[in-house]
Amino acid sequence: MANAFFSDLLTTISERGRTLLRRAGASDTRQDADGMIALCGALLSGAGEASGTAMAREVLDLYQELDATERRAFFEALVRDFGPDREKLAQAVEKWRSQPSDEDASGLHFASEPRRQELIRRLNRAPGGTGDLVAMRADLLGMMNGHTDLTALDRDVVHLLSSWFNRGFLVLRRIDWSTPANILEKIIRYEAVHEISDWDDLRRRIDPVDRRCYAFFHPAMVDEPLIFVEVALTETIPGAIAPLLAVDRPLVASERARTAVFYSISNTQRGLGGISFGSFLIKQVVEELRRELPKLDTFVTLSPVPGFMPWLKQDKDLPLSDEDREMLKHLDEPKWFENAETTAQLRSVVEPLAAYYFLKARTSKGRLIDSVARFHLGNGARLERINWLGDLSPKGLRESAGIMVNYLYRLDDIEKNHEAYYNQGEIAASSAVKKLLKSEGRRLLDMRLS
Repeated sequence: MANAFFSDLLTTISERGRTLLRRAGASDTRQDADGMIALCGALLSGAGEASGTAMAREVLDLYQELDATERRAFFEALVRDFGPDREKLAQAVEKWRSQPSDEDASGLHFASEPRRQELIRRLNRAPGGTGDLVAMRADLLGMMNGHTDLTALDRDVVHLLSSWFNRGFLVLRRIDWSTPANILEKIIRYEAVHEISDWDDLRRRIDPVDRRCYAFFHPAMVDEPLIFVEVALTETIPGAIAPLLAVDRPLVASERARTAVFYSISNTQRGLGGISFGSFLIKQVVEELRRELPKLDTFVTLSPVPGFMPWLKQDKDLPLSDEDREMLKHLDEPKWFENAETTAQLRSVVEPLAAYYFLKARTSKGRLIDSVARFHLGNGARLERINWLGDLSPKGLRESAGIMVNYLYRLDDIEKNHEAYYNQGEIAASSAVKKLLKSEGRRLLDMRLS
């Protein structure tokens, strides 16, 4: 209610400001990038609260009417014309050089701030401004596409969004069948790991006694889940997704549940890419579940491996025998997993390669190849188990040869694993996974000696 009152108040201020602008003739602005830049300059130079709020709303409304070319021109103008005040910056640098002090350092900091940062802050004051700026940043990311000319603008936007979407501002809410329908519709639409087919499918995931769903929200975007996680309560660690999502699966009573399985985590806002709060979500959900169900003692994921098949197909340097390479071609055949002999032969080749993929393979920059692995291992989880034929959906076969993995969040080891991963590059893995890697090493050694 407080958020709604504040939003209504901002809207009232904005509308009154628009009335003032119309009376002053200040809203007669060309609806193109040049007109928006002129309006942005006026927004930065003005001091009135009502007119400033209205002007910010007008800039954001005009942006919606621009085509892709005009939006890019607008972004380029923000880079070119709204950087630091060079004269003030030069004076601050000279003052710092002549007699460095904490006060001069502070002055240098503020003088070096690009004017576009203050512009973005003022745009954020408009009713609905935060959500519009997140959407604008999604457009910006789409236009960058490896180009560096807009990098400075993106860096400034990320700097501000990181502050506004600080963990302290986020609100954890449980999603269940009583959640408003407009939010439930977004859960269906935003689900990025295992597609939700319809309302009945959604209800099976959030309503039964052994299912939970939690999402982070921001006070300025109260109807927009930023990231959400789906949880299954089970008796043991699962190795496949189909039984968890089955229509006729047996329910697990709360008193029998010992394991919480995080089987889907979906980020919903592309404009918040690179601003991570997924680790906070998992840790807070763990605490919520422990309070509700004290008997839970295992917290684990059942995760996809989206980069595995692309890696297998693109890495020409893998030391595979001709026989192994021929065997891997079966992965492109439909229903290959229905042939028991082929499946057994593929498993002997693919599982050890999967262990190598997780524990040894790196990008040119030295990072783990798999984005899901980077996320969970960076959060302090342990690579617990590689599950053969864990996901036989078309997507699972296409992306990971059907492999899924469990990352175990052992609460006593999270910080230790996190520090080892970031400081020494060490990957916490179970003995079973390491054994698979050893078998791959022996096989490769035999190849070199033959």
